[in-house]
Amino acid sequence: MTPALILAAVPEELNLLFSALEERIDHSAPLHHSTGFLQGIPLVVCAGGAGKVNAAIAATSMIERFNPKLLINTGSAGAYQGSGLETGDIAVADEEIFGDEGVITSSGWLDLEAMGLVLLKRHDSAICNRIPIDLRHMQEIMALGEKLDARIAFGSFVTVSTCSGTSARGEEISSRFGAVAESMEGAAAALAALRYGIEFVEIRGISNLVEERNMERWDMKKAVEMAQMSILELLPAINRVG
Repeated sequence: MTPALILAAVPEELNLLFSALEERIDHSAPLHHSTGFLQGIPLVVCAGGAGKVNAAIAATSMIERFNPKLLINTGSAGAYQGSGLETGDIAVADEEIFGDEGVITSSGWLDLEAMGLVLLKRHDSAICNRIPIDLRHMQEIMALGEKLDARIAFGSFVTVSTCSGTSARGEEISSRFGAVAESMEGAAAALAALRYGIEFVEIRGISNLVEERNMERWDMKKAVEMAQMSILELLPAINRVG
C-alpha cells in the first residue's frame, strides 16, 4: 500500500512536489504521474487534468493501481468575497460540494436531493451534492500556519464546471452553499476517496478572489507554491502520528 496519492489538475501545480521526490520515476501513460519517496514515505504524484471528469478518472485509476491510504487534492482556488480569504492564503476543505449538479427551473435552482438523485449511498445516509470530509489530522493541518507563517482557513469548497467570473455569480454560489472557495476538481476527487474508504484532504492556495475576472490581479505562482509547501510539511507530520 502506498501511503499517499497527491492529485492536481496540471503539472505546474505539482512542480515542488515532483522535485522533492527521492528515487523519482516518471510515468507518462495513461496519466502523467511520478512515484518516489518523501523522507521515506512512498508517494504517487499525479497531474490528472482539469475538471471533474479528469479528476474522477485520475483518482479512480491511481487508487486502483496504488491502493493509497490517503488522497490529497491540491492546486489553486478562487476565494469568494466575504470569505475572509486573501490571495496567498491556504484553504482546507471541511466539505466538498458539487455546485453544478441539479436543475434550473422557473422557480430557481434545485439540487440533486430535490431531483431524487443520489451520488452515493453510504451506511444509512444518501450523499447528494455535499461530500463530507473527515479531517482526522486537523491538529497537524492547523500547525502548518505557524510553520509556514501563513494563514490557514477551513470551510466548504464548491466544485464547478463553469467557474464564477463575475462578482454576482460568486455571490450567488457562495450564498447558496455557504462556501469559501471554488475549484473545478475537488468534489470529484473527494467522492472517489469516499467510495474507496480512504482518507481525503484538500489543500489549495488562493490565487484570486471571485470577482469581475481580471487575471492581472491573480497570483497563481504563490498559490500553488503555498499549497505544495503545506503538503511537504504535512505528510511527515501525518506519517509520524499514523
